[in-house]
Amino acid sequence: MAKKLLPAKKILFLCLGNACRSQMAEALARHLAADVIEASSAGLSPLGYITLPTVAVLSESGVSCDGQTSKSLREADPATADLLINMSGRSIENFFDSGKPPVEDWDVGDPFGSDLEIYRNIRDEIERRVIELAGRLRASAATR
Repeated sequence: MAKKLLPAKKILFLCLGNACRSQMAEALARHLAADVIEASSAGLSPLGYITLPTVAVLSESGVSCDGQTSKSLREADPATADLLINMSGRSIENFFDSGKPPVEDWDVGDPFGSDLEIYRNIRDEIERRVIELAGRLRASAATR
């Protein structure tokens, strides 16, 4: 009997401006783990755009962020997420009246305004963490 595939988990990646880290995480998750992660992203204070260095370092890895937009936490509707990955470095308790999903904090530096090498290092750190998260989700799905 074939195993039934479980639906992908809705993961919301959050940072400050939704212009660098959370955009990288969303794009990398879509690229590397679409089987277990339905990715979206948001910012506590969205800048309204994705930085050019973010687009450049993703492109270097063959990853596209086409179709992604910078948006607020409210616009991203966090209550529908199965897990919120907080990369903002800030407590997010005050951003929720109700309906807060489980939260996992990732200590990832903010590359905004830095040179491309810093962006590459942050991309690589986020990629490592997305792969690890996908592995946990796949292992969890395999035991069901």
